[in-house]
Amino acid sequence: MKLLLDEMWVPAIAEALRDRGHDVVAVAERHDLRGMPDAAIFEAALAEGWAIVTENVVDYRPLAADAMRAGRPYPALIFTSNRAYPRASRRTAGRLVRALDALLTTRDAISGEHWLD
Repeated sequence: MKLLLDEMWVPAIAEALRDRGHDVVAVAERHDLRGMPDAAIFEAALAEGWAIVTENVVDYRPLAADAMRAGRPYPALIFTSNRAYPRASRRTAGRLVRALDALLTTRDAISGEHWLD
């Protein structure tokens, strides 16, 4: 499974997961995606086979619902919350790396939406 970390997540998280052998990239590392609207990131993830890791439920869930209603495929969405993974905490990056590593190690694929605890 390939992961695309949305813009709220720092590239260091993607780097740490790549060091563990996973196929992960952060939007912030991609000049073609940085600063793009969520719909463009959603479409790029679909075209390139990425699951999106984001806490932006408000924007991504409706994009997936629209695709589902239209009978179109959409990328898997792995949701986080600022409550479980507060970006202001120095510990969050390490915790998120461990949680995503565990997910990637135990699951070959995810479809639909998944909440990361």
